[in-house]
Amino acid sequence: MRAGRVGTTNTKDHADAGKPRLARPVTALHFAHALLADGWAREVRLVIDGGRITAIESAKPAREAERHATIAVPGLANLHSHAFQRAMAGLTEVGGEAADSFWAWRAVMYRFLAHLSPDHVEAFAAQCYAEMLEAGFTAVGEFHYLHHAPDGRPYDDPAEMAGRIVVAAASAGIGLTLLPVLYRQGGFDGRPPDAAQRRFATGLDDFAVLLARARNHAAGLPDSQVGVAPHSLRAIAPDDLAALIDAVPSGPVHIHVAEQRREVEECLAWSGQRPVQWLLDHHDVGPRWCLVHATHMDAAETTALARAGAVAGLCPITEANLGDGLFDLPGFAAAGGRFGVGSDSNVRIDAAEELRLLEYGQRLARRARNVIAPPRVSSGRTLFDAARAGGAQALGRAASGLAVGAPADIVALDPEHPALLAQDGDGWLDGWLFAGDRGVVRDVWAGGRRVVAAGRHIRREALKRRYAAARRAVLSEA
Repeated sequence: MRAGRVGTTNTKDHADAGKPRLARPVTALHFAHALLADGWAREVRLVIDGGRITAIESAKPAREAERHATIAVPGLANLHSHAFQRAMAGLTEVGGEAADSFWAWRAVMYRFLAHLSPDHVEAFAAQCYAEMLEAGFTAVGEFHYLHHAPDGRPYDDPAEMAGRIVVAAASAGIGLTLLPVLYRQGGFDGRPPDAAQRRFATGLDDFAVLLARARNHAAGLPDSQVGVAPHSLRAIAPDDLAALIDAVPSGPVHIHVAEQRREVEECLAWSGQRPVQWLLDHHDVGPRWCLVHATHMDAAETTALARAGAVAGLCPITEANLGDGLFDLPGFAAAGGRFGVGSDSNVRIDAAEELRLLEYGQRLARRARNVIAPPRVSSGRTLFDAARAGGAQALGRAASGLAVGAPADIVALDPEHPALLAQDGDGWLDGWLFAGDRGVVRDVWAGGRRVVAAGRHIRREALKRRYAAARRAVLSEA
């Protein structure tokens, strides 16, 4: 017997409720300054068609373009998100009787998600994505594992929850890479998932159906795609992981790995290898892979992962909030490693702060300054360029940046903000990342549509009302 429907993404009423009320796509924009693929330029005119940049002119008058006296930079990709966890923000900051850790936090999260309906998840995700756009993220990789009803049975549409994520992305106007998660077991020892994990556990055959349905949902959303996410080595047996990768030979593959020291110890006891070492030895890990966190690697793993061309998915705010540890970014970058950032638990959503904390963690650990940047190069520019390219790769976005053929994902910075005043070029990025606040981001376009104006998402109030009602309802039950 299957769980009954709790509102479905393919009913007319629900589809109408979820339709985005966003501005019509623009055809041309003109900026006082813009960071193009070959560097900074003045008086830049971008021609846009079908959500993509089709022509770029610099040192040109605005002509018939919509003119903005601002600083245009490419939007960033948020490569790792659990959108529903935004509604948990601030609920886990009370000390426990025993030493607190990721594992204690996870227990609270499991209790919270037991009360979520599809309507709740859609409301939480739409609010979360609107906040991402206000912060300068224009695309998101949603690591989506909340599949089933609270009792563990599938909905009539097994991808009901995935469909709600698609509707939320459309409502907010963000680019989406949907990553349905395969979760098969409760630990390295192969034990069955426990009661708290039943909402995301599924078999291979059922997952194939879920994945096909998720692709159907995403097909109608512009600038979207669907990858896969084996949850972690502890949650999926080797044969199942191999079968999944064989069944999905292209597109993004994301996996949690080596986030916690306990995970490393359990993997060593199970296999005799560290998690990243095991993954590299048993799979053809390459550019389509994103290894999320990869916090606890030894030097050999760090170098090998960099050489594989995969992206390290770093989530500095969440990793700090959970006390995970510190990624060896200097060693990884020195070996040519690619990285991007994600907001993970969404305890705070701020693109600039993710990059700031990424650098500051390294400074604290090494008691040094400007750790990531080469000599005489801006730290802000170094971090921004790397995260933009790595994030785009991880989300399977072949083209990115302010370049012909790339999505028209544009973040306009306010040159009159105190952190940017009297700066120029890369100094604007340094001001935004290290001295600014959320007020630096003035306007945002995603896929050519203006979704943020004067620092506010254009549907902020409507999305916030729905979020507030859903959060109150869940917390009254939890």
